Amino acid sequence: MTNPFSLLLGWVFDLVFGDPQRLPHPVVWFGRMIAFGEHRLNRGAHRQLKGALMAIFLIAFVFVLTWWLHSLSIADGWFSLCFDTIVIFFCLAGTTLIREVRDVFTALDRSLEEGRAQVARIVGRDTSELSAQEVRTAALETLAENLSDGVIAPLFWLAVLGVPGMAAYKMVNTLDSMIGYRTERYRAFGSWAAHIDDVANFLPARLTALLMVIASLRPSVWSFVMRYGRRHASPNSGYPEAALAGILDCRFGGPHYYFGQLFDKPYIGEHERELTTKDMKKAVRVNRTAEVLMVVIVFVTALLCQYFG
Repeated sequence: MTNPFSLLLGWVFDLVFGDPQRLPHPVVWFGRMIAFGEHRLNRGAHRQLKGALMAIFLIAFVFVLTWWLHSLSIADGWFSLCFDTIVIFFCLAGTTLIREVRDVFTALDRSLEEGRAQVARIVGRDTSELSAQEVRTAALETLAENLSDGVIAPLFWLAVLGVPGMAAYKMVNTLDSMIGYRTERYRAFGSWAAHIDDVANFLPARLTALLMVIASLRPSVWSFVMRYGRRHASPNSGYPEAALAGILDCRFGGPHYYFGQLFDKPYIGEHERELTTKDMKKAVRVNRTAEVLMVVIVFVTALLCQYFG
């Protein structure tokens, strides 16, 4: 388990700065490694096997490298604190996406085209034909899903496997976001990356939904989550999305285009109503409260491990 004060410092840095624009980000390096391997291996025969080997190798490489650097840093308490803080800071992505979602709503107030361009920065679907309602829906769906992928899941794996586990999870998530699509190009090559991501997010996604319900102070929403969370095409993404849809009393999901292919996703919720900036602000408050709850849980866990260890 990492130093609990590294957790607090890393989280506060993300809270204040978000993803640093002028510093080299590990996720960018992860993306370059994945792209390098995909361009050379995703061809010819045995694509599924090659994709599986690449995914397993990259995840193991990140875990072992981070574990080795962490082990070296333990000899110096201050260096260990700094190293863990930096890893945690880079692995959390709560603040940046909240800023992006706010920017989507602000851009949409100016024009539909600006809203489409802004939401394209944070979603994988084609945005060129989205209506204003669909732009807002896409932004809020991504906000809910990213709370799990970008905050709760990294903190969960930090609690389970320390900073090496947190960094390895970030590689898992980056692999899924780049090659874990059921398109013709990635269906075979990225299938293992998608399945590994499903396993890594199984508990965090449901924990995220629970924390969102607690943050909303509306326990009755949990029955909504249980009814609709499993209807998503993903075994995990539907749970935080269902939590937010239940809290906002709105409807998510439906058909969308990805890389030119239509994916008919089930609807989450039944109340199709116009989403507003007020809904976005409420969603952000719920996200932040759930994030704070998770930080407190992991911080207390780290303190107990340090005290009894």
